[in-house]
Amino acid sequence: MEIKDNGFIFSDDSNLVDVKAVHHYLSTQSYWAKEIPLQIVQKSITNSLCFGVYKDGKQVGFARWVTDRTTFAYLCDVYIEENFRGFGLSKKLMSLMMFHPDLQGLRTYCLATLDAHGLYSQFGFKAVETPEKLMEIRIPDIYLNGKGQL
Repeated sequence: MEIKDNGFIFSDDSNLVDVKAVHHYLSTQSYWAKEIPLQIVQKSITNSLCFGVYKDGKQVGFARWVTDRTTFAYLCDVYIEENFRGFGLSKKLMSLMMFHPDLQGLRTYCLATLDAHGLYSQFGFKAVETPEKLMEIRIPDIYLNGKGQL
């Protein structure tokens, strides 16, 4: 699926993803994946349903779903490069992803965010109704100091 809008290309073709650009953003600019190794980013892209935003052949945005494409999808690694924010690209990307054929009729869509609740609530996301049911194993800063290698 590919959509062109005002000189931007939105695509679900993982072959278009600039892995080095995504790695650079995640490892240096994100709050959730500081220092993530390149090989981890590559493997995550290979094993996910990925979406990119491109301008003049450059990757300017990215997002991926970890999903079985049947019952569950977890949205992660969503970003738009800072120079391209304010153009509605996040909303356009979310629309493309939420209406993607492989993500229709799932029982659960989830994500975690520190600061983008306003964006995601426009697409139906809300705080977890029964957080007491959720459990996790969290290893903070796993990529710092060489931990979390393949």
